Amino acid sequence: MKRHQNQRKRIKPYLARLYQGNKGPFAVTAAMRVVASFVSLSVAWLMQQIIDTIAGAPEMRTLTEIIIISLLVLAVWMCSEGIYFVMKPRFMQRAIRQYKAMAFARLTRKSMASFSRESSADYISALTNDVTSLENNYLESQFTLIELAIMFFGAFVMMLAYSPTLTAVAVALSILPVVVSVLTGNRLEKIERRVSTCNGSFVAMVKDCLTGFPVIKSFKAEGAAERLFHESSDALEKSKCQRRQVSMAVQAMAQWAGFITQFGVFLVGAYMVFAGRAGITAGVMIMFVQLMNYVITPIAQAPSIFANRKAALALVDKLAAALESNVRDEGETLLPGAIPAIRLEHVTFGYTQGAPVLQDISVCFEQGKRYAVVGASGSGKSTLLNLLMAAHGGYEGRILYGDQELHDISCESLYDAVSMVQQSVFVFNASIRDNITMFSPFPAERVERAISQSGLSALIAERGEDYLCGENGCGLSGGERQRIAIARSLLRGTPVLLVDEATAALDKEMAAHVVNALLNLRDLTQIMVTHTLDAEQLARYDSILAMKDGRLVEMGDFQTLMALRGYFYSLYTVAQ
Repeated sequence: MKRHQNQRKRIKPYLARLYQGNKGPFAVTAAMRVVASFVSLSVAWLMQQIIDTIAGAPEMRTLTEIIIISLLVLAVWMCSEGIYFVMKPRFMQRAIRQYKAMAFARLTRKSMASFSRESSADYISALTNDVTSLENNYLESQFTLIELAIMFFGAFVMMLAYSPTLTAVAVALSILPVVVSVLTGNRLEKIERRVSTCNGSFVAMVKDCLTGFPVIKSFKAEGAAERLFHESSDALEKSKCQRRQVSMAVQAMAQWAGFITQFGVFLVGAYMVFAGRAGITAGVMIMFVQLMNYVITPIAQAPSIFANRKAALALVDKLAAALESNVRDEGETLLPGAIPAIRLEHVTFGYTQGAPVLQDISVCFEQGKRYAVVGASGSGKSTLLNLLMAAHGGYEGRILYGDQELHDISCESLYDAVSMVQQSVFVFNASIRDNITMFSPFPAERVERAISQSGLSALIAERGEDYLCGENGCGLSGGERQRIAIARSLLRGTPVLLVDEATAALDKEMAAHVVNALLNLRDLTQIMVTHTLDAEQLARYDSILAMKDGRLVEMGDFQTLMALRGYFYSLYTVAQ
């Protein structure tokens, strides 16, 4: 019970968003289904009138009257269907658009630390495959349920008005499909969740193969990639096959139960006609058979409809739970002007318990100074920068921005004060300018300055600012993508800049140009991870941090560290 209450609480805002500003189209669409239901009931009544009129039953309408009524019913039906065909797509469009917008907005509220612990493929599946299930099995089905409910109760009232006895027989025989519905109606939810999980795994596998396509080709691993694809695809299609089998079995059992019920009512009605029971004519018996369709159809379809709706809501709950998990609570506002220093006090961190990547790091980065972080691969340099960006939260010790602990600072406030240029650069399939500005307005002179400092001037002159970069920057070289990332950070103008091997993809001349441009910036705290041990550049840093096996082993300016002839001296000598 408590689990269901928590589920309802989680999904309530998402379901509410489906109807926000959308109640008018929903009401009109639902009203048209009500009209369609009454039209269907009218058809059963018209069949009774026609048959009994032809049979010469007393007190019947003339054939002309029946034709006029039939034409009016037809006109109402055509008008209602026309309105339905216009309003339903509008309702569905707005509902799904608002649902996806809300889900994506909540996804973007996660911090880097939260998102790094999750699979992006699960969200891709939730916003594609699962949304389709919500659209078909929840939104579509509500109009079907309205129509079936009106037809069910309307048919029952009409049957009761014409023959309480035959209605009682119909109710007794309807117990069978109701029992079938109860026994088979809840089996789809678990299978639908399994399909969603398998789809997420399949999307993740395809994403990995496409992202790692150059690696697959260079190592001739096509066979292994195909095997992984087939295994994941087979698991997905197997789960979908099971879903179809269960759904078809539920529908078939309900339909067979409905057929038995309807045939039983027909036999009893025929007996009552031949027995001359009062009020039971051939037309009434035919009308009862038709009305029984409207009673049996809801009973036959209800199990799968409600099971599918429940399964769709389970997928909404799955997404809602994922969006609620690993969300960092809002913290204090970090005032950019109030960061005199960034201090790490005895910081230890590891991605897995018992395997620290950083060990007992204590250092102070003073405001406006420039720091280089050097060391062999795996020494913890990139991890150190990621911790400063709150990409990981499970560290021991303290990280202080001024007097504020990083744990207590809101991520949004932190991102306003700190920019980071990473080794891997993501580029949107948009223009170069949009990728630099990240789709935000900036003064032209600031954009031009960032372009010049990052070494993008030649690229802009050759291709223009409106050049489309392609999917993930496939139309650019690695160095060009790296320079775009640098320009982004420079354009933001945050008081703290973290740089993780920003020049790794650049040639020596361009790398020197970019590093010198960064080092020329004033009133900016810079912490730069680098493998390029150039004496002229290293001498421009206020301090150099030498890291080894996750520990800070030496710290000082270039001349001081060289004079020590310790670990940094060895790194520098080998590099030369």
